[in-house]
Amino acid sequence: MQNPMPEKLLYELSAHGRRGVRLPVSDVPAAQPLPKKLRRQTDAPLPEVSENDVIRHFHRLSNLNHHVDRDFYPLGSCTMKYNPKINEQVVGNANFAELHPYTPTRYAQGALEVLYELGEQLKAITGFNAVTLQPPAGASGELTGLMLMKKYHEDHGDRKRKKVIIPDSAHGTNPATIKLAGCDVVELKSGDDGTVDPEEVRKAVDDQLVGMMITNPNTLGIFESNIQEISKIVHDAGGFMYMDGANLNALLGITYPAKMGFDVMHINVHKTFSTPHGGGGPGAGPVCCVDALEPYLPTPIIRKEEDVFFHDWVRPKSIGKLQGFYGNFLVLLRAYTYILANGKDGLEDVSRAAITNANYLRILLQKDFALPFPDRCLHEVVFSADKQAKNGARALDIAKRLLDFGMHAPTVYFPLIVHEAMMIEPTETETKETLDRFIEIMHKISEEAMTKPEFLRDAPYNTPVKRLDEAAASRKPNVRWTAKS
Repeated sequence: MQNPMPEKLLYELSAHGRRGVRLPVSDVPAAQPLPKKLRRQTDAPLPEVSENDVIRHFHRLSNLNHHVDRDFYPLGSCTMKYNPKINEQVVGNANFAELHPYTPTRYAQGALEVLYELGEQLKAITGFNAVTLQPPAGASGELTGLMLMKKYHEDHGDRKRKKVIIPDSAHGTNPATIKLAGCDVVELKSGDDGTVDPEEVRKAVDDQLVGMMITNPNTLGIFESNIQEISKIVHDAGGFMYMDGANLNALLGITYPAKMGFDVMHINVHKTFSTPHGGGGPGAGPVCCVDALEPYLPTPIIRKEEDVFFHDWVRPKSIGKLQGFYGNFLVLLRAYTYILANGKDGLEDVSRAAITNANYLRILLQKDFALPFPDRCLHEVVFSADKQAKNGARALDIAKRLLDFGMHAPTVYFPLIVHEAMMIEPTETETKETLDRFIEIMHKISEEAMTKPEFLRDAPYNTPVKRLDEAAASRKPNVRWTAKS
């Protein structure tokens, strides 16, 4: 075939005849050739580049993007902690990485043992008696939990229950999950201290209650100190307590969700247990629950009998299967590695360090930024840029300016109940020196906001991409690379 590279598809790093890889000689019989009418008449217009050029190209691209291996990533609620490289070494093992999902269980005992043991570990960490690792993401875990709660009520002949209570500080996925599960959202206003008032819960419960979804600590980084009283109110009304596990990083080894009165929760193992995530994946959202909800867990469940591991499909009350295969295996394997590496005492150290780091920032940044809820926080802290916004530099401008210093921005404008919110989660993996540098930078940006706010409104200045028209970027995204002729 001829190889006339169309001029409009020229690649700037390509040179005719250059090769970056040589494929090995095939060790399988050649397939029958396709009919001529189905074959290309010319070579595909692919770039011809050396291996060196390929490596440099993708290394250059990786440096254009911010990531946790590059510098501080204080994205509140997302728990962007450092990902230990031992995790990657383990999942790189060919016996795990190349295991086909259709491998018969008798040949996949090692993988099944990992999943079984991880489930046992998650049960011990949360205090629950049952677990499924099948949900492929946190939101999927939420849906699983809601479906379990609904199925229980329906199985007991109570089909009128449709209401699910959430606080106004809830994660955005919570109301979306409730609607997707076919239920109605009942939103409660947070009290002056940022927590849920038990009396407001008491007013909201009735015989139509499915349950309550709440994060603890909540999205403000505050522990819901009345959680056991709230749980009793919900249980007395016949409902279940669902814990959004996004903030589990604050509780490891210190307390157990089951002891607070929760009946079911999902765990973002890609947050709490250090799997890389972002940009839509990868993720995993195992669900733990009490015995009453165990019969409804999705099929299959991993069982163990006489040192043999297998999938249990005989579950007549199950809500069914959630996805094509059983969980995101390599994501779960990373979580398993992280838990083993830290051990029980190490996991408690993780949470205590995360809490210490967040309070260190709370104390030293409140001189520059308003603190709507000044009491001691747990794993994250929420500031307000109200003072700076009144002078002409909003939270968004502060976040964009931070990029000029080589650090990622915190979460802004969430939770919605804090005006000009900046939610910062340092995690346990950041050193005091990194936090001090972040504090110094935020102090400088605060000074700029008060003295030359117009300067911040055009930030960032030294990033690969400058300030975008975010509305246009959302409505008319341009994500396709086009070669220049």
